[in-house]
Amino acid sequence: MSERYDIAIVGSGPAGLSAALNAKIRNKKFIIFGNKNLTNKLVKAPKINNYLGFYGITGEGVKERFQEHLQAMDIEITEERINSIYAMGKYFALMANDKTFEAKSVILATGIEYTRPIKGEEEYLGKGVGYCATCDAPLYKGKVVTIIGHNKEAEEEANYVSELAGEVYYVPMYKGNYNLRNNIKVVEDKPQEIVGELKVNKLILKNTEIETDAVFLLKDSISPGQLVPGLKIEENHIFVDRLMKTNIPGCFAAGDCVGKPYQYIKSAGEGNIAALSAVQYLDKI
Repeated sequence: MSERYDIAIVGSGPAGLSAALNAKIRNKKFIIFGNKNLTNKLVKAPKINNYLGFYGITGEGVKERFQEHLQAMDIEITEERINSIYAMGKYFALMANDKTFEAKSVILATGIEYTRPIKGEEEYLGKGVGYCATCDAPLYKGKVVTIIGHNKEAEEEANYVSELAGEVYYVPMYKGNYNLRNNIKVVEDKPQEIVGELKVNKLILKNTEIETDAVFLLKDSISPGQLVPGLKIEENHIFVDRLMKTNIPGCFAAGDCVGKPYQYIKSAGEGNIAALSAVQYLDKI
């Protein structure tokens, strides 16, 4: 049986970190999923003037302060990519590649996904389109698999898939050197459309086409509606009330994923509220 946490927090930006701090203060057993480098969006900020007490600080400076705070409170970030979350009644099951985590409540702090879906992506989801290559790789043993990678971490999944699939194409959405096995074919082109009949059979790119049995899109984050089945989405954001409650009991959300303005101080405040609401929920069940 998996270890069951009181709270599982998905995301290591200001909202997720704030939620983790408050879960720690309230002595709840929690786990936070994300990146030890926190968030790329934060690091890219040249100067921040609207975060109280941090006037003129750079995004890198804020990141360092956040990391110092986490270290002082002995909070560790678990570097696992959550691919799907299922409400199981009395708990939530969080799927991360070949691992499953359980928690009585969940706080979504996933940020906002800036990449628009490719034409056909949503139509063929579950019919050859997926977001976790390592999860579904055994289904495509000996077949043709195409991976659209939005970050360096996608290369590891591509290498794993190449051990099972008959042929693997890798379409990188970033520049740089690729640490890929020799049997993987790199296609530096822009995806346009995923097509098929009952299932996927082709990926159309700007300058070429790939006949394929599956297309995996490995993004920085998965859209919340695809991450949590049944989650209410309104205008491309998670629908929440003032207490950061979603339409699913025990599931809360905070930060950019619940709507504008996309600001760090707003996200941190919402993370605080989400954690307090999760604590209240736990005390009642």
